[in-house]
Amino acid sequence: MLTGLMALTTGSVWMMCRPSMLAAYHYNQYVIALTHLFVLGWICSIVMGAMYQLVPVALETKLYSEKLARWQFALHFVGFIGMVWMFRTWNLKQVGHFGSLLTVGVGLFVFNIARTLRRVPKWNVTATAVTAALCWISLTILAGLSIATGKCAAESFDGSEANVGVVIGALRPLAGLVSRFDPISAMHMHAHLGGIGFFTMLIVGVSYKLIPMFTLSEVQSQRRAGLSVALLNIGLAGSFVTILLSSPWKLAFSLVTISALFIYSWELCAILRARKRRPLDWGVRYFLTAVALLIPLSLAAIALSWPGLQANPFLGQLENLYGFVGLLGVVTLAIIGMLYKIIPFLVWFGVYSKHIGRAQVPALADMYSPRLQMIGYWSFLVALIVISAGILRESEIVVRIGALGFFACIALLLANFGKILVHTAHPRITPRVVVRPLKPILA
Repeated sequence: MLTGLMALTTGSVWMMCRPSMLAAYHYNQYVIALTHLFVLGWICSIVMGAMYQLVPVALETKLYSEKLARWQFALHFVGFIGMVWMFRTWNLKQVGHFGSLLTVGVGLFVFNIARTLRRVPKWNVTATAVTAALCWISLTILAGLSIATGKCAAESFDGSEANVGVVIGALRPLAGLVSRFDPISAMHMHAHLGGIGFFTMLIVGVSYKLIPMFTLSEVQSQRRAGLSVALLNIGLAGSFVTILLSSPWKLAFSLVTISALFIYSWELCAILRARKRRPLDWGVRYFLTAVALLIPLSLAAIALSWPGLQANPFLGQLENLYGFVGLLGVVTLAIIGMLYKIIPFLVWFGVYSKHIGRAQVPALADMYSPRLQMIGYWSFLVALIVISAGILRESEIVVRIGALGFFACIALLLANFGKILVHTAHPRITPRVVVRPLKPILA
């Protein structure tokens, strides 16, 4: 999680210093490098770290292996940093090599969570969504590495196998198949597999457990919850094929995916109406705002999926906006909301749980500042709107202004998390004062 926050900060500074990346079409080395910094460094690091904590809690079991998690973190850390740097310099052979390290790490992650799922005492919709997400992240990494390998073969290797790493060497036949498709379509397919298949699937599935937990409610319709996950998988499977083939049927599967998100929102509203804890804290508000952003994102998906569209500069910027709002709007806002629930609990449990009943300890809400949460929330939304306007207008100045606001929001987030982490070094433990009754004075 700390690695993810570091990557988010680095990406926000980079975006602020080089706004031209968002004000121009996205198919260039700098945008691809920045995207992988946010996706692999920020979102994947946070999501994987959170899953190691939340999957055992949500599914009432124990993580299969903490040792595998430590090895996976090391491979993931080296892999994503190397990939981002090599994308920036457009050294695709080294992208493949660092991508191979990342792939091994993802394999350990999938194996660890899959073995954890085997221990689940009672299967539910959350377990189904997590299982589906593991399949989609595996396919996402395989597709991405195949695309990179195909480009390596075309641009770097002159047909020689000797310079190719073991993993990407094994992918050469698949890379040859992928290279037959339009490069933009293959890239969009790769992005949708990760963005919807892994991130959105987890947001939907895990929130069916966490939102009722945080609001003192429960899932109101298991049928609606199950249907939303099923339709999301069907829509994504169809989109995978139709985007890759540039088929006009991609609109139909986009509508299937949107219908899944509509049913999910319907069930989420039912859960919130039945809640016993009426006030919604800022962490839940962050998350619900992310869900609300799915509405404009779905409208953009329909527009971009419309059959017969001709490529033009505005359409290219709309694609930029679609990816930006999806990753730094929906997914990032949802993650920040959940982090405000997860990190205070992890720190509190690690520092104060053993002192319960023996000393006075702070409550979870006392570990961070709701005022900073509120300011960060509104500054995030303003920054999102300004950057979106800059993307559509292809204005570097507007994007830079929005990026400054985005960086300010991240600074507030780090300040608040800093207040939480201070408790690990300087716990606030007050010894409980025991008042003993006075002994009677005998005459």
